[in-house]
Amino acid sequence: MALVEVRNLSKIYPQGESAFGGKSSGRGDVRAVDEVSLDIFTGETLGLVGESGSGKSTLGRLILRLIEPTAGSIQFEGRDLLAAGGGEMRRLRRDMQIIFQDPFASLDPRFRVEEIIAEPLIIHGETTATADSAKGGKTTARRGRVVELLRAVGLDESILRRFPHEFSGGQRQRIGIARALALRPKFIVADEPVSALDVSVGAQIVNLLAQLQREFGLTYLFISHSMPVVRYLSTRIAVMYRGKIVEVGAAEQITEWPQHAYTRSLLEATPELAL
Repeated sequence: MALVEVRNLSKIYPQGESAFGGKSSGRGDVRAVDEVSLDIFTGETLGLVGESGSGKSTLGRLILRLIEPTAGSIQFEGRDLLAAGGGEMRRLRRDMQIIFQDPFASLDPRFRVEEIIAEPLIIHGETTATADSAKGGKTTARRGRVVELLRAVGLDESILRRFPHEFSGGQRQRIGIARALALRPKFIVADEPVSALDVSVGAQIVNLLAQLQREFGLTYLFISHSMPVVRYLSTRIAVMYRGKIVEVGAAEQITEWPQHAYTRSLLEATPELAL
């Protein structure tokens, strides 16, 4: 059974609505995601590739229920996410996390590094401390967990009391990745995590994600507009065009023997992958 099963998922944004809720004429609705079905299997990286505006990020957020779909179904470990109430969804969110595209906007500038990474632990009441620990013991245990996470992403505990503006883009993204790992998730949506970084730093982040997947048994939905990056990291690739999945298959099959014209156009636009 797939870890994530998506069936006929759609997100429609009404266009031309007036400020008073009425409809104005001249523009139709936008089908950002249009009856998408796909499976994501435990331990794999499913690369989701397509041009800007194709619906990739919307699909990722729909799967995590950060936004609500217009139609369709989402199953996570056999559980119906759209039927989950607030309490159940809160519990499920421990297993599903996101790495955001922009490391400059995704970290609260008012928080220190320790606070940023510890925030999910505090929200979900996870301390890693023993049941009879005093408050100070819980705080110490939480800091220990934060230090472990920093080391896992290649950062040092000496940065615990520093603020996001003191770091480079690559370092900020590593902090964001540490935050995503805090609750030991099973599934991570990586939403264009290297697009705001230069090529060399982006390559380091991609290699880090691959290393973390091996260490922690993670499953990724890796979203990108870059076919070379997706090919490098992914087990399988899904190609998205105008809200639809037009092709899905093994990474080698998609990049070497593409079937859809849009997939071929993406490959032809990438010199090192030109057909």
